[in-house]
Amino acid sequence: MINNILVTGSYGQLGNELHELAGQGLPYNFIWTDADTLDITDKKALNDFVKNNPVDLLINCAAYNAVDKAEEEKEIAELINTKAVGLLTEICKENDAKFIHISTDYVFNGKTFQPYKETDNPNANSAYGISKLKGEKEALKYDNALIIRTAWLHSSYGKNFVKTMLKLGAERETVNVIFDQVGSPTYAHDLATVIINIINNANKNKKGFSPGMYNFTNEGVCSWYDFAVCIMKSAGLSCKVLPIETKDYPLPANRPYYSVLNKSKIKKTFNIKIPHWTESLYKCIDKINKSTYI
Repeated sequence: MINNILVTGSYGQLGNELHELAGQGLPYNFIWTDADTLDITDKKALNDFVKNNPVDLLINCAAYNAVDKAEEEKEIAELINTKAVGLLTEICKENDAKFIHISTDYVFNGKTFQPYKETDNPNANSAYGISKLKGEKEALKYDNALIIRTAWLHSSYGKNFVKTMLKLGAERETVNVIFDQVGSPTYAHDLATVIINIINNANKNKKGFSPGMYNFTNEGVCSWYDFAVCIMKSAGLSCKVLPIETKDYPLPANRPYYSVLNKSKIKKTFNIKIPHWTESLYKCIDKINKSTYI
């Protein structure tokens, strides 16, 4: 049975959404940690922490996700996205705890223009993507690890594309947004809900955890330009979104041009229905408008 759940990186977008769901009366003992309370790159610190806080399941939401900065800080990115994942995997294995690890669409180079399945060979072409791919390989060394690849995460918490567009849309008459990168937005609340469903499923059925690799985003496909247009419209902003090409907005790190993820496996395995990204975007913006923690 899963009773004690350790969450790392618990004050990011996904961690905060899990916090919110936990506050709705879930029958679990959540142990919330971040870099200030637990150094996941230190094996002794992890051992001591778990010795004092028994864990049945570990959810790793921690990550170095400064995509462009990672090109200069490759060692730091690998420390958090690779080495730490290896240590967390060892801790879970040594304590017979289940492991849920969050990964990214950046493990693909986005040049196939066909929705990626979990069985497709990854080919990361950025320092961030490479560090996350190595982290996946560390997690997969444990047969009780479940990895969820996601993309274009947004939430009413933290910093993300939706909140950036809302800010710029309120300040400017026009904003330039890339139209030749295509993917699927993901509302962190929807991902958090799926994670809780997986945990509930595991407690109902001993074989219900179903370790392995899974993809999760919201349904539907769009470009960053389409996403921005919908954000402005949903928020009632008059800011005009102008489409530009990737080459017109050069950044240090390569981005996948097409990173749509095939979600058939997670839907079938856990019997879930996934909302369309526009539906979830409306909910996210409504929540942002009502919040005091923007």
